[in-house]
Amino acid sequence: MTNKTFYITTPIYYPSGSPHIGTCYTTVACDSIARYKRMQGFDVMFLTGTDEHGQKIEEKAKEQGVTPKQYVDEISKIFKRLWETMNISYDRYIRTTDDYHVEAIQKIFKELYDRGYIYKGEYKGKYCTPCESFWTESQLDENGCCPECHREVTQASEEAYFFKMSPFADRIEKLLTETDFLRPKSRAKEIVNNFIKPGLEDLCVSRTSFSWGIPVTFDKKHVVYVWVDALFNYCTALGFKNDRYNDYDKFWPADVHMVAKDIMRFHAIIWPAMLMALDMPLPKHLAVHGWITFNGQKMSKSMGNVIDPFILSERYGADAIRYHILREMALGADSSFSNEIMINRINSDLANGLGNLVSRTVAMADKYFGATLPKEREAGEFDDELIAEATALRDKVDEFIDNTQLNNALSEIFKVISRANKYIDETTPWILGKDESKKARLATVLYNLLETIRITTSLLSCFMPSEMPKIWEQIGASADDVNYESAGKFNVLPLDVTVHRGEILFPRIDVEKEIEALNAILGDNKDNKDDSFKPEELREEINIDDFAKADLRVALVTKCERVKKSKKLLCLQLDDGMGGRQVVSGIAEWYTPEELVGKKVMIVANLKPIKLCGVESNGMICAADMPDGTCKVIHPDESLPNGSRVR
Repeated sequence: MTNKTFYITTPIYYPSGSPHIGTCYTTVACDSIARYKRMQGFDVMFLTGTDEHGQKIEEKAKEQGVTPKQYVDEISKIFKRLWETMNISYDRYIRTTDDYHVEAIQKIFKELYDRGYIYKGEYKGKYCTPCESFWTESQLDENGCCPECHREVTQASEEAYFFKMSPFADRIEKLLTETDFLRPKSRAKEIVNNFIKPGLEDLCVSRTSFSWGIPVTFDKKHVVYVWVDALFNYCTALGFKNDRYNDYDKFWPADVHMVAKDIMRFHAIIWPAMLMALDMPLPKHLAVHGWITFNGQKMSKSMGNVIDPFILSERYGADAIRYHILREMALGADSSFSNEIMINRINSDLANGLGNLVSRTVAMADKYFGATLPKEREAGEFDDELIAEATALRDKVDEFIDNTQLNNALSEIFKVISRANKYIDETTPWILGKDESKKARLATVLYNLLETIRITTSLLSCFMPSEMPKIWEQIGASADDVNYESAGKFNVLPLDVTVHRGEILFPRIDVEKEIEALNAILGDNKDNKDDSFKPEELREEINIDDFAKADLRVALVTKCERVKKSKKLLCLQLDDGMGGRQVVSGIAEWYTPEELVGKKVMIVANLKPIKLCGVESNGMICAADMPDGTCKVIHPDESLPNGSRVR
C-alpha cells in the first residue's frame, strides 16, 4: 500500500436545475487528475456531491408541490447519472442533507461560536436571492445591483449570526499574494483589491427567513447559512466531527480544490478564514477555471443555449466530449463552445490524429506481416527523434498535471501523436513493404509506431478512459504494458507483438450535416427553455416631458481600455458627432475592449459628469440585463449617423 495520498475536490453542486455541458468541466477535470494520480501510485480521494439547502431550493420545491427533500433527491439522481455517463470515478459523493454532515456542521458552528468568532446580531442590508449573499451599499455595482450576478437586490432585515472576518484579513492576503495557493496567481490581485483592501465585512452565517437548512443547536429558530454548511463538506466527507468516516488525518489538507470563477471569492477568502478560526491546516491549492460559454454567453438553461451532455455523449461518446472540454479550457480563462468548434476538434485531433495513427499502423502490420511483427530490426533515420519525444512525454505531462494545466498536458500528448503521423510520411512504410530486403526496417518503423501509440494512450487514458483499452487491444498491449512506469520507457511491447484490427474508433464527422442536426437540438432547447425568467416590473409611469429629459444619442466607439484598479469598468472614447466624449461603463466582465472598438452604441448623453475609480464619465452606455445575470450592450443600426437622437 502506498503512503502517498492525494485529495482533490469539486465544489458541491447546487441542484437548482438540470446540469448541462457547462456543469461538466470541473468534475471531468478533477476526474482526469484523480485518475492520473492513481496511475502514479497515489492513494487518491476524489470528492464531489450536491449542496442541498437554502432559500432557492425551498422556493423551487414549493413551486413543484413537493418537499425540499423530495426535490433534491431527484436532482441528485440526475447528477449521479450524468457522472456515470461521463465516466467519473469519484471515491465519495456527499449530500449536505446526509445525517453525518448535518451532525458535523452543528458541531462546527457551535465550536466557532464558543471560540468567539460567531456572534448574534441583526442584518440590515441588501440581499441577492440567486447568489444567497448579503451585500453592503458600497459593495453593490454601479447600478445598485448584486456585484456577482448583477441582478436586483432587496432590502433585508433579520436576526442573524455573523462570522468575524477581519481578524484573518492579513493572513489571507499573504496566503493569496505570497504563496502558490491560488491558481492562476493572477487572480490574487483582483481579490485583494476588491475585497480585502476595502475591509472584510463580517459574514452572515445563519438565517431565520426560511427553514430549509441545518438547525443551529443552541438557537432553533436559526438555520446554518450556506457558507458554513457547504464549504465544510470538504472535511466532513472525510469524517471530521462525525463517526461516518475516518479519513480526515489521512487526506486533509486537500491537495486541490477546483472551482469555477464565480465562487472563487468564497473559496479564497471565506473558506481559509473559517479554517484559520479552527486552527485547521489550509488546502494546498485552489485552482480556478473559467466558464464554458456559448456564443460569448455563459451557458444557462434560462437562455436556451444549453446542449444536453447526455445527448452529446450518446452521439459522440463520453471520451470525445471529455477531450473537447478539457482541451479547450485554459486554467483561469473562459472557453467558447460551439457545435463547429467541437466537431472540428473531434475530426482534427481524434479522427485525423489519434484514430488515423492507430488505424494506419495496425493495418500496415496486418497487411505486411500477417499481424505479427518479426523480431529482426534495422534502425534508420528519424527513429531517435520519435523515440526521444515519446519517452520525454511523461515528465512533461506530470508537470502540467501538478499545475492543473490539463489543456497543456493534452497538447503535449497530441504533439507526439502528430509527430508519429509525420514519422509515417518520413519513413514511407508502404514503399518499404514492396522490397523484401527492407522488411527488417519496416518492422522497426511499425514497432516504433506501436510503442508511441502505447505511451501516448497510456497517458491519455486518464482523460479518455473508455476508448483507450480498445486501442491497447488493437496494438497488442497487455495490462502490464500500459502503466505509469512503462509510459516513460520504450521497447516495452514484445518484438514479435501481434496486432488485432478492429473498428475505427473515431470516425470522421460530416461537419455540415452534424451542425445542422445539433442546431436542431439547440432549437428544441430554446423552444423548451426555462420560463423562470420574468421581466422586471415597470417603474412608475412618466409623461412625455419626463422622457424628453433623457437625451439618448448614437455614438461610435473609437477607443476602449480597462480602468486601472477595477475589474468591472471600461473607459470608452466616443465619437458622438459633437466633438467626442469619454464614458466609463461597468461592462468589463462581459466585453473586452477589442470587442467594442468600431461598434455603434447608444448613450445617455446629458447625464451630469461623475468620477468612477478616479476616471471622469460623461454619460452612460445603454445595455440590457440578460436572464443569466450577464449584460448586453445595445448596438443601434450602423447606418445611423454619430450624434443622431434616439426618440
